[in-house]
Amino acid sequence: MKIKLPHAIALAIDEQERLLPAMQNGEETLRHTETLLKGLRLLDIPILITQQYTKGLGMSSPSLFEAAGTDSWLEKRTFSCLGDEIIRKTLQDFHKKQVIVCGVEAHICVEQTVLDLLHLGYEVFLIADCVSSRKSSDLQTAIRRMTQAGAVVTSYEAILFELMETSMHPRFREISALIK
Repeated sequence: MKIKLPHAIALAIDEQERLLPAMQNGEETLRHTETLLKGLRLLDIPILITQQYTKGLGMSSPSLFEAAGTDSWLEKRTFSCLGDEIIRKTLQDFHKKQVIVCGVEAHICVEQTVLDLLHLGYEVFLIADCVSSRKSSDLQTAIRRMTQAGAVVTSYEAILFELMETSMHPRFREISALIK
């Protein structure tokens, strides 16, 4: 299955300042996610940012908001983003069937969200180099489970080029420069 621009939306899950330092390769995961979001923004793909219990876990990184071109987020207390009625409705209101997913922790909020998205009939594209967990074993197990459930696992670079389809895309040079 390939992703197509008109059908895509992105969901950046819980990449909060108090969580990221505890993640495997947290800084690298954040850098990759920032590049992904900058590219998606250039391609005019809607980006939803969620935060788990902001009062206790803090805000998402300011650089993440900057990359996404927004200062808004959707607050949640449920592990799955779709367990929150406002997030579920917001996602549905975009009328997109393909969801690009990144965030932390892979084996908790990301995994539960991906499983719920698949259950509801969405096509899910999990960006492997933009997800993390505290333990490597949890990360690998979560990616394997989401793959077995039907998520397409890819990288931030691969998804951006797949969305453009051709070097003739008007944003090709800008996105190529982001990745270098």
